Amino acid sequence: MAFRRMMKGTILFGGGALATVVGLSQLADYRKKRVNITYVEAAEPVRQVNDNELPSREAQLMTLENTKEFDVLVIGGGATGCGCALDAVTRGLKTALVERDDFASGTSSRSTKLIHGGVRYLQKAIMRLDLEQYKLVKEALHERANLLEIAPHLSAPLPIMLPVYKWWQLPYYWVGIKAYDLVAGSQCLKSSYILSKSKALELFPMLRKDKLVGAIVYYDGQHNDARMNLAIALTAARYGAATANYTEVVSLLKKTDPESGATRVCGARCKDVLTGKEFDVNAKCVINATGPFTDSLRKMDDQEVANICQPSAGVHIVMPGYYSPDNMGLLDPATSDGRVIFFLPWAKMTIAGTTDTPTEVTHHPIPTEEDINFILTEVRNYLSCDVEVRRGDVLAAWSGIRPLVTNPHSKDTQSISRNHVVDVSESGVVTIAGGKWTTYRAMAEDTLEAVIRAHNLKAGPCKTVGLVLEGGKDWTPTLYIRLVQDYGLESEVAQHLASAYGDKAFEVAKLAKVTGKRWPIVGKRLVSEFPYIEAEVKYAMKEYACTAVDVISRRTRLAFLNVQAAEEALPRIVDIMGKELNWNDVKKAEELEKAKTFLYYEMGYKARSEQLTDRSEINLTPSDVDRYKKRFHKFDKAKKGFITILDVQHVLENINVQMDSNTLHEILNEVDLNKNGQVELNEFLQLMSAVQKGFVSSSRLAMLMKSAEENLDQRVPVSVDRSGGGVS
Repeated sequence: MAFRRMMKGTILFGGGALATVVGLSQLADYRKKRVNITYVEAAEPVRQVNDNELPSREAQLMTLENTKEFDVLVIGGGATGCGCALDAVTRGLKTALVERDDFASGTSSRSTKLIHGGVRYLQKAIMRLDLEQYKLVKEALHERANLLEIAPHLSAPLPIMLPVYKWWQLPYYWVGIKAYDLVAGSQCLKSSYILSKSKALELFPMLRKDKLVGAIVYYDGQHNDARMNLAIALTAARYGAATANYTEVVSLLKKTDPESGATRVCGARCKDVLTGKEFDVNAKCVINATGPFTDSLRKMDDQEVANICQPSAGVHIVMPGYYSPDNMGLLDPATSDGRVIFFLPWAKMTIAGTTDTPTEVTHHPIPTEEDINFILTEVRNYLSCDVEVRRGDVLAAWSGIRPLVTNPHSKDTQSISRNHVVDVSESGVVTIAGGKWTTYRAMAEDTLEAVIRAHNLKAGPCKTVGLVLEGGKDWTPTLYIRLVQDYGLESEVAQHLASAYGDKAFEVAKLAKVTGKRWPIVGKRLVSEFPYIEAEVKYAMKEYACTAVDVISRRTRLAFLNVQAAEEALPRIVDIMGKELNWNDVKKAEELEKAKTFLYYEMGYKARSEQLTDRSEINLTPSDVDRYKKRFHKFDKAKKGFITILDVQHVLENINVQMDSNTLHEILNEVDLNKNGQVELNEFLQLMSAVQKGFVSSSRLAMLMKSAEENLDQRVPVSVDRSGGGVS
């Protein structure tokens, strides 16, 4: 009997038109609760060209350069571009794909992490009798079922709660959610249900209690978006597509048809971003799948063409896992300004978002403090007053640019298409734009159908429905146990490897070095609080990782979970990559600086650090100031007005605590605003003020000094006035 994962603690047995979901926590209800799911049958099998080792990036570049002519050249390595490459190569077309940055470096790694049909779109379809909107939801629900089937290690269903605060809304929302189930039909993940107020609070205890009348729970999918994108790219490479990241299109190649006199695009001039080498890639057809940069490539083809992309910025924040239950999300359909807010558990953390604001297209979108505070305000509106929502609890933040489009052939040029748009230019360039993550496969199929028609290519039918992605073939929910037993990995690490790499987790485990400890036997972590291990850095380079940013943001998701932890892991990551890629000291320093810049601007470190700047106000009572000054002077015994690593080390030695100088340097550097190697009294008071106001949480220096003071006071009893919240 085949096993397929459905949700955390849930197993799906079987494989036909009907399957049964069994929640491990609900075994007693097994016979009462059955869930209908359509098993997505794969199309005609396709033989993989690269069954064992994937071709190196260098080998892929040589293929791109030396192949006389490809049938299809895809530009763009996001979900849609990689989906196009996979669709094309499995139809038997000679396929190439190039990406200027890394796979999933743009919008495809910065999503809400949901695989969904679109509850709110269905509401609009019903209210406005919009048939196109209905078809969009229907298609997305089919694609949701397919994606859960072809990448079971990277995806799973997630229950999402919709809290109801007015009695009349209960039947209104219930009818809408039931319609969502009905449209899904046999592909409904699990039937939605109504909860009483007490049951809702039992499942989501952080929820605001006052005025709550009940809740409705429905199911959608959740996935690891960057690794899902990568799995599509790697699968395309397995089937023979020549794929290369960090390969920029400099210009489009054109030729004139001698019979018609028409100018046609016949490939692209490409540049290896890492070496600067340029070369031509010839192809019968070029596909533009560049997301927010759609118009840039269209203008490369025709300078006079009108823009069709209307970019919108969606900001998400990551907060500690205790803000939400382990396996229950939350949807707020009516925020203060009409936007929808999701609040979802992900990778043992909590994601909140998203905003929807017009923006300029950029390679490096930055989350703004305004957007972060908007999300925090909305979160406060539906969480219990017992939960103090602190700005300092934002561990990471990112902005993704959603490429909304207008149909170039629409009479109403101002209307934004909710669906995707496939456009064929006069020179033969096929552009695919719009849509959403969930429907990437359907978008790719529509694109290839247009390519085949426009260029009269001989190709087979689409074969991507049910085509299992990299790592999914031999994955089972219990695969991680074999990793623990066979390699001596920690259970948490083994579970992470199984969910991130699927059946390829064994290849990662083989690279793990012996720890020298009794347990775990192998697998040294990059940072203690996350299950990422050093072996993943080595394996990342087999998955075409070229920079430290690739590793911390897309091969692992460390940057998206905790920017400080990612920064802490960077030196070791750069060392490992340096040895494998023969980087000299200059190159290693450059990589380290680039990664820190990425964290600072694109992952919210800048917004986080600006909560404590040299312009911060000190808002403390006189008694608090006096108390904190006394604490500071226990370290600054010479009354210098500042403390250094040596001062802290001296105090720690007095209480028999050992801490290496590198760690101490990191701890002080977080508070050292002017970066002069010392923490001044004013900086320390600013820190404590920010801690009390909730702008900063989990300050290692504040906690270290408080703990050291308490230990010193136990030796020499001193009356201490304790007041304030947090680290006081």
